[in-house]
Amino acid sequence: MTVDPQLLDDLEWRGLIAHSTDLDALREALTSGSVRFYVGFDPTAPSLHMGNLVQILTARRLQLAGHTPYALVGGATGMIGDPKESGERTLNSLDTVKDWVDRVRRQIEPFLSFEGENAATMVNNYDWTASLSTIDFLRDIGKHFPVNRMLARDVVKSRLEAGISYTEFSYILLQSMDFLELYRQHGVTMQFGGSDQWGNLTGGVELIRRADGGRAHAFATPLITKSDGTKYGKTEGGALWLDATMMSPYAFHQFWLNAEDAKIGELLRVFTFLSRAEIEDLEKQTAETPHLRAGQKALADAVTTLVHGAEETENAKAAAAALFGGGALVDLNPATLASALREAGATQASLGTSYVDLLVGSGLVKSRGDARRTIAEGGAYLNNERVTDPELVPDESHLVAGGWLVLRRGKRNLAGVEIG
Repeated sequence: MTVDPQLLDDLEWRGLIAHSTDLDALREALTSGSVRFYVGFDPTAPSLHMGNLVQILTARRLQLAGHTPYALVGGATGMIGDPKESGERTLNSLDTVKDWVDRVRRQIEPFLSFEGENAATMVNNYDWTASLSTIDFLRDIGKHFPVNRMLARDVVKSRLEAGISYTEFSYILLQSMDFLELYRQHGVTMQFGGSDQWGNLTGGVELIRRADGGRAHAFATPLITKSDGTKYGKTEGGALWLDATMMSPYAFHQFWLNAEDAKIGELLRVFTFLSRAEIEDLEKQTAETPHLRAGQKALADAVTTLVHGAEETENAKAAAAALFGGGALVDLNPATLASALREAGATQASLGTSYVDLLVGSGLVKSRGDARRTIAEGGAYLNNERVTDPELVPDESHLVAGGWLVLRRGKRNLAGVEIG
């Protein structure tokens, strides 16, 4: 299998290597032939999110460069969950985790090729963990883990005072065992993951050395944060989900479209397959004419297409344009328009409510008097049509997307009203 000798240089340029066991050894391995590697995903939620997307796309880069992916969905480790600084995880039932395993597998599969010389393989660590006895686990795996080194892990140290269960404390043993199992059964010699997984990654490398005298490699991608160092999310406490039922393609597209200028270069490098020349040109445009948002538009289109497909990307763009007067609302995909209106801020009302009361109820104006002044000044719109009659009562002929009214005050203040 021919491999791309420039892969590691590209990964470094894209800022995708935060840590590495031995960069020179990794370079030698990646240029000598097709490396079998794995990356793991724990089903601790019904969908993957933005952080997982970094790993999925990195796996795709490696496969496109000629290397052989093993995508592990943790039916076993998902029953426990990696320790997190905020406290103990809630343990989910076996049936719930099995359902989430299937969902996560379906999300990963479109990004990898399961055909050809370096075809991807999907594995589940529940297959080799469920029948393992406690005695065998302690003798064959636990024996190789000094407790003092486990206590030195940052996440463990941060949890010691408040308390950490033996279940979460032992998670590193399970993930390390995964690497050993794939090393023995499939010849997998490299693992990567997020930098918050670095202790688990090196634990697997060390287990292979201690248990089998073997040599393996690991690298970690950086955590993606905002300019102020905080994590990204749809909201303060919500994740950027990849499942369209948990975050609509419209909202997903809008998230990337609203990326801050200072992060455009980084986000384009990590989340798109645009070339170096294309990305550097977009960075230049963003710096010189930031109001045109060339970088954000390219980023939003590219990532939304990767995750949801080209059709949903076009639907999202058409909805955004139409909501602010740049297209016909009736021509939009009803589901896309409905999700866009919910994102903009939606209220509910019954048919027969006056336009003035709808404006007040939506929060676009503070009072009925304010609503009438807005209409008189020409700043009130219904479905992108200017409203001139303060006594207007919308009827069924005004409904779009199966039961919505689109209200707007001025150019940018928008609200949807769902008529029930």
